[in-house]
Amino acid sequence: MSARPPLTTRAPLTARTRPCPHCKAVILESASVCPGCRHHLKFDPVAAQRPTEARTGMRIDGTIRAPDPAEPCEYCVTVAIRDERGKEIGRHVIGVGAMRPGEERAFTLAVDVAPLAGPRPPLRPPTTPGRK
Repeated sequence: MSARPPLTTRAPLTARTRPCPHCKAVILESASVCPGCRHHLKFDPVAAQRPTEARTGMRIDGTIRAPDPAEPCEYCVTVAIRDERGKEIGRHVIGVGAMRPGEERAFTLAVDVAPLAGPRPPLRPPTTPGRK
């Protein structure tokens, strides 16, 4: 019986990531502008010629206020991403902080959705080790 090499899960071409050279956030490899620090990363002459097809798939705005009675409080902003089966595929702490009495903080969560530029490779589900 020969040993089989281990199966690895490989991200499809549509989900490849890289670090932003400015802020070190993990961003999509296809991004021309970092969504975090908004620095321009590369010039894409094809993208510059076509209208932007990105749309905001979801946007939530909210405000929190320090509770009364007058005591300071802390907050933690966390985002969880789940697939169609409800399985958590990502969880990130976005920021933490504190508020003094009378202070408030406003938050905006936006999810932008954009089609891929250029040829579109077929999407394949990731392979699971041990399955045939």
